[in-house]
Amino acid sequence: MTVDDLVLTPCGMRFAGRLFPCSIGKGGLSDDKREGDGATPTGLHHIVGMLYRPDRIKKPAPWAIPIGPGDLWSDDSSDTHYNHMVSAPYTFSHEKLRRADPLYDLVLITDWNWPNSVPGRGSAVFIHQWRRPGYPTEGCVAFRRDHLLWIAGRVSPGTRLVIPRA
Repeated sequence: MTVDDLVLTPCGMRFAGRLFPCSIGKGGLSDDKREGDGATPTGLHHIVGMLYRPDRIKKPAPWAIPIGPGDLWSDDSSDTHYNHMVSAPYTFSHEKLRRADPLYDLVLITDWNWPNSVPGRGSAVFIHQWRRPGYPTEGCVAFRRDHLLWIAGRVSPGTRLVIPRA
């Protein structure tokens, strides 16, 4: 591991010589992540994309892609586009990326079960803003807004996310 890796520790996320408080999934950590289990998958993951709300924040990095009103993320295991970004209207189960709350104003996409997704292994394992300190996610990793913005300005495609086994 290097200083450029995002590394989950019992005290928070270590990155670039700093330690940030963060939240993980309500299901804890899992070596066998499944759709809907609320767990954060263990292992070595990579940042593969960055999405942001241009109506709410400035572009956090040159490679960030704006979230539009019709942008969705498929979470339906029976969908051929499972665990991929899709566009409305969409008949399969999905999650809206353009939310009323600020959780997805900035999203770092991980390569968990992507790009060749296996049905049922879990979808939308993102890094995003937390609701409040200590409030668990549905399986993502979440940070305080200013910390997330700081991190987003320093990661790049391929940055490693290390989630050790519990």
